[in-house]
Amino acid sequence: MGKTTGFMEYARELPPRRPVVERINDWFEIYREFPEEKLGVQGARCMDCGVPFCHTGCPLNNLIPDWNDLVYRGLWREAVRQLHATNNFPEFTGRICPAPCEAACVLGINQPPVTIKEIEKNIIERGFEEGWIRPQPPQFATGKRVAIIGSGPAGLAAAQQLRRAGHQVAVFEKADRIGGLLRYGIPNFKLEKRLVDRRLEQLSAEGVQFMTKAHVGHNVPVEDLRREFHALLLCGGAESPRDLPVPGRQLNGIHFAMEFLPQQNRRCEGDVVPTREEILATGKRVVIIGGGDTGADCLGTVHRQKPISVHQFELMPVPPQERAPQTPWPLWPMQLRTEGAHEEGGVREWSIATTAFTGDEHGKLKRLHGARVGPPPAFTPIAGTEFTMEADLVLLAMGFLGPVRNGMIEQLGVALDTRGNVATGADYHTSAPGVFSAGDMRRGQSLVVWAISEGRKAAAAVDAHLGQIVQ
Repeated sequence: MGKTTGFMEYARELPPRRPVVERINDWFEIYREFPEEKLGVQGARCMDCGVPFCHTGCPLNNLIPDWNDLVYRGLWREAVRQLHATNNFPEFTGRICPAPCEAACVLGINQPPVTIKEIEKNIIERGFEEGWIRPQPPQFATGKRVAIIGSGPAGLAAAQQLRRAGHQVAVFEKADRIGGLLRYGIPNFKLEKRLVDRRLEQLSAEGVQFMTKAHVGHNVPVEDLRREFHALLLCGGAESPRDLPVPGRQLNGIHFAMEFLPQQNRRCEGDVVPTREEILATGKRVVIIGGGDTGADCLGTVHRQKPISVHQFELMPVPPQERAPQTPWPLWPMQLRTEGAHEEGGVREWSIATTAFTGDEHGKLKRLHGARVGPPPAFTPIAGTEFTMEADLVLLAMGFLGPVRNGMIEQLGVALDTRGNVATGADYHTSAPGVFSAGDMRRGQSLVVWAISEGRKAAAAVDAHLGQIVQ
């Protein structure tokens, strides 16, 4: 490392968040810029640990100590090269990844870990600012054609890798814009969409073709793709939401998170959402059920829509403030996490089960009924803790159960695993010849960093398969 004693001399530091009163009135990212000199200091904290567990903590096996050292020494262009060696889209992971690399940092055994994620984000932004990141079209053409279904991070990473290998690549997206969950699932205050568009311009210049409003298995027949392409790669995500089957679930005013979040992203794009379809928190008493990342995304979005009140309920008990003994280093720690959205207000409660909803004579939601529960796995209701509260809007953010099966998956006839995801071998090949799968569609609901990793590995498998095809 550039400064072997840096971890003993410097403290962990992150950029400040913009004041709550300012940021809840816009949709821009919540963090202020971090000065270059401070980034160098943070890079100096990366210790000469001998075995960098951050490599394996990161699903992409990013070369983290290498580019930490380069930032400390001010060698930004080489840092960009090292970063891109393993990660197609550091501007995404540097913003929305929960940083399992930091959880595995050796320094984190008894000190705050290195600020890996912030350094990563600033390396890639420096690369764009300096004009170092340019399209890299292939130098030759293989004549092989690949269809990628889904334009989230897995699909985009695979598309770039396969195109640079010389194949013709077409990405099919059922929505009206490219980006998958990056576009319509992540709020702008976490990931401004200009960043997605910036990267899409690069992929387009490299020769990747994008088709929007192309719902494979519906308005795009599966048979057409099987006939026109040498290989198919399924990257459609895990879009089946977990429901809450309690009395009153059918009332108007109860929605899945992924019905709510895309609407606001569309407004930020300048679209007009039809009034009859609008889901807005403005002037309402809101309850978010689910305490994970999606729940936090809903919370931040609700704050910006100016509700009367907002509560967030989680079935699980409150996690410990520090790393739990059950998840020792270098495992991903079970502990309480406070996102920017939690700082902005609302009531956050744990060990709460929703038991029913009631409404008025017109079928409109009016009340939520719940109770406190004991620990898992039983979650037994605690007598005397039952409660009723007024609610006008309930958002279900309880996770996802796997890919949507009707349509493309059924028509392809690919086998599913015991969890309902698309089953593949180690080479990402499904049970259907020439059909591969990657990302959440294959592994279930997961992280953006896993999606990019899966897309890269699946692309390598598809490339190897195409090399065996004689035209």
